[in-house]
Amino acid sequence: MFSDDDMEAMDPPNTEQEEDIEEEQQKGKQKQQEAPSLASSPKPKDQTSAVSNDQMDIEAYASLYKGRTKILRLLFIAEHCRNQAMELEALRMAHEEICKGESTFLYKEVCEKINGRLGPAFVLDQEWVDSVDRRTSQRFERLDNELNSYKTNLIKESIRMGYNDLGDFHYGRGDLQLAFKCFVRTRDYCTTSKHIISMCLNVILVAINLGQFHHVSNYVAKAEQTPDNQEPQVVAKLRVVAGLAFLENQKYKHAARKFVETSSDLGVSYSEVIAPQDVATYGGLCALASFDRTELKSKVIENTNFKIFLELVPEVRELILDFYASRYASCLGYLQKLKTNLLLDIHLHDHVESLYTLIRHKALIQYTTPFISVDLNRMADAFKTTVAGLEKELAALIMENQIQARIDSHNKILHARHADQRNGTFQRALQTGTDFERDTRAMLVRANLLKHDIVSIILRPQFFGMHEVSKYQKVNMYWLPRVLVIKF
Repeated sequence: MFSDDDMEAMDPPNTEQEEDIEEEQQKGKQKQQEAPSLASSPKPKDQTSAVSNDQMDIEAYASLYKGRTKILRLLFIAEHCRNQAMELEALRMAHEEICKGESTFLYKEVCEKINGRLGPAFVLDQEWVDSVDRRTSQRFERLDNELNSYKTNLIKESIRMGYNDLGDFHYGRGDLQLAFKCFVRTRDYCTTSKHIISMCLNVILVAINLGQFHHVSNYVAKAEQTPDNQEPQVVAKLRVVAGLAFLENQKYKHAARKFVETSSDLGVSYSEVIAPQDVATYGGLCALASFDRTELKSKVIENTNFKIFLELVPEVRELILDFYASRYASCLGYLQKLKTNLLLDIHLHDHVESLYTLIRHKALIQYTTPFISVDLNRMADAFKTTVAGLEKELAALIMENQIQARIDSHNKILHARHADQRNGTFQRALQTGTDFERDTRAMLVRANLLKHDIVSIILRPQFFGMHEVSKYQKVNMYWLPRVLVIKF
């Protein structure tokens, strides 16, 4: 006789899903899983934009990451910067990092981008490519045979580990689609909460590299609903990837909340996705763009956990403090210094302009709120802009009803339009009196009905078999002891 656990371990998996995986694996045996090109990695929406940056220390920046994300970030910098020396440095470091792995397809593309500009050491080495392909082909066959034997024995844990090994293999080779399928297939063989969380983190990692952030959100929710998910490091990882998903969808307030709630336990444990400095930068900018002053103080400035991240990026810390203290010239100065580096960030590139616009608009609104009138010349000096440009910005905010004011273009003064508080107070008092009178009359009627022990009943025609009558038909009323009858 088999125990319940034995029967569960021998449950056959979904045959249709296995056939799909086996078909993909057969294709892999024939041509070594043709890996996607750089186009499969997350691409910015605006491919034409490029920035010039002489300040970034690429070596220090790249040391914050590891694995595939390090390569993709370096290639992103090489593609979007206009500085040739910086581009070649990024390509050189990407080439060296790729040679540590087994992604021959990324290697070919990087060599093509270098195009001999770095000397003979960075020219395509076909012998190395053939050697890696042979080695990985043999390893793939071994992993595939092991998985097939595990399926024959119907042992869940071994099958799960077999799919994980295959997923890691495809991820290392750069075939993200097959890696994604293998990691998803482990879901049917997870027997503990730890297995489920591991599966979710693997799927999330591949989905981020594919740029499929809807999968990231789905598997973050699944991991958070898993019982016994109490490890601080795992919780921190789930929060930062949830923040990335919200950032990608331009939900900046939700993204800010996730980033500022991230525990310092994250450390450098998730450098294959994000660095602690990124948590401070992404969270700080999203918070400035979406939080009000109360939230900014309680959730960012006084947040002891997030302070640890902010200490890693002093510029972001200072600009947040300057914004809260209404030192707008200094705040905007820090933002301008950071902008060129942020435009080379693979996740933040598409959102820099939107975030900067939101932050600037919030600063303009915050500056004008306390005053009845504002001198546009002094305000323009505070925001490092011209009076004409400031007028256009303020006019746009007035049209959007974000600022209640009028612009005196001749005298260059902004006049606030405050509501007539006296008139509003009188109107509210009159309305309150009317409501009180109505409620009092209703209570007196009810009290008199209860006092005389009278119950009101409405007799519907259909209850007594009478013909339908219009709701506007005149009604007759007559009294019976203790009952008020209304007859249609």
